[in-house]
Amino acid sequence: MNERTTEVLEQYELEVQSKRRGRGAWICETSQGLKLLREYKGTVKRLEFEEQIMNVLQNQKTCRTDQYMRNREGELLSVAEDGTRCVVKEWFSGRECSVQSEAEVVRAVGQIAKLHRTLRGIAIDESWNLGSILTRPAVAEMERHNRELVRTRNYIRKKRRKSDFERAVSGSFAIFYEQAQEAAGGLKAQIEQEGEPENYLCHGDLNQHHILLAENEMAVIEFNRMHRGVQVEDLYHFTRKILEKHVWDLRLGMRLLETYDRILPLNAQERTYLYYLFYIRKNTGNS
Repeated sequence: MNERTTEVLEQYELEVQSKRRGRGAWICETSQGLKLLREYKGTVKRLEFEEQIMNVLQNQKTCRTDQYMRNREGELLSVAEDGTRCVVKEWFSGRECSVQSEAEVVRAVGQIAKLHRTLRGIAIDESWNLGSILTRPAVAEMERHNRELVRTRNYIRKKRRKSDFERAVSGSFAIFYEQAQEAAGGLKAQIEQEGEPENYLCHGDLNQHHILLAENEMAVIEFNRMHRGVQVEDLYHFTRKILEKHVWDLRLGMRLLETYDRILPLNAQERTYLYYLFYIRKNTGNS
């Protein structure tokens, strides 16, 4: 890979001073600052879509992003002699958002709200015509997870020798499966009655690994799952990851939601949508 990396980097107006492995890629110290080189298996059209959106985010000073760099030929994609396709991106010397720091995760949620606010101002361009900007509806995804729960339960049932964990799963399956069905059914009913919250561009993979603290600024990275959908799903995924690390601290959860709401107010549809994504039946003792 080292030789291949050199071949690709030679296609750019860069003087490479050093490079090291990191994040499943190569992080390069160059004459133009830090860059990240990574193998790429998607389409050029998808790259152009991401570049267009990240240009808007940077021009409006919403946040720093890992923007793609074009090579000497003006192309986003560079190919090594063996056919390996790679991209080069802007990179940062900062670190990931710390899940243990309440101040940092609150600041991160504020950044997510600002990101969503800017994305709402970007009209969906039908010329994109990308399957990758479409995503499975939340109800369909929840129902898929519920089917997987049943398959897992059936698999455990058939085992003659079960571990302590498997016995614990079998013993508590019913109550959690019922809640999962209630969540999917409740969200489905809400959408049938009121419709789905308005769709906008979403990041698609927001967690603490994709929000960096870089030179007193926050950078949002890895837009490769950006799609058209319900933005509060981004908020849900980030908040859930944080709360898992804080033993589902209700006070912290409310602070995160209030921080988001102050910057980008949540309407009634979005609040109900979030309710079913986080759904825990109150009488279980887990709420």
